[in-house]
Amino acid sequence: MNLIDRPSPNQDARGGAPVDILILHYTGMTSGEAALTRLCDPAAKVSAHYAIDEDGTVYAMVPEARRAWHAGISFWAGARDINTRSIGIELANPGHEFGYRPFPDAQISALTALCRQILDRHPIQPWRVLGHSDVAPARKDDPGELFPWAGMAAAGIGLWAAPGEDLGEAAVAPLLARYGYDPDASLEKTVTAFQRHFRPSRVDGIADRETRAMLSGLITAYDAANGVRV
Repeated sequence: MNLIDRPSPNQDARGGAPVDILILHYTGMTSGEAALTRLCDPAAKVSAHYAIDEDGTVYAMVPEARRAWHAGISFWAGARDINTRSIGIELANPGHEFGYRPFPDAQISALTALCRQILDRHPIQPWRVLGHSDVAPARKDDPGELFPWAGMAAAGIGLWAAPGEDLGEAAVAPLLARYGYDPDASLEKTVTAFQRHFRPSRVDGIADRETRAMLSGLITAYDAANGVRV
């Protein structure tokens, strides 16, 4: 893994909070260099702990012991100050606004190696490896439906599960909240974020049978990992 120091001034103290969330982003800018420039611009007031270019080069921007400013207004499993308890990684990609495209193998390989190191250093559970859209479904789309979440989970990074029993439309909102999504966010936006992560073949915000089955299977895996008997 090719690691280059590219310090960002946009950081502050965590205040002693433990790191227990990993957030993956795309940069959503026209080039990787433009994104690095913005992440290091004091006026922009945004940053990440790491950024990974499409060729696999990893830029170390904020020490993991410090808080980077990457999640913004966000929520997960009752927590709203996600920056304080998370590590953020930006992946160079134009995003939906500038020509969203698949993430190159070299970039994903570097990300996988970096994530494994981060998970060795911090007690981050698989169900707390998330996309920006998971914690901010009303505002964000990244890293989007082209990100290989299933492959990352197969490599030990994040949670994935086989579809389960369709529990019906009434179960969707409670199960999404149980997994960690913001119960106060728009259900359509939250379903869209869930689909980007767990049912990327069709992202339309409609909790159809396939989406509901995927959610059910995910909750079953989540409960099993947490020792919950149902």
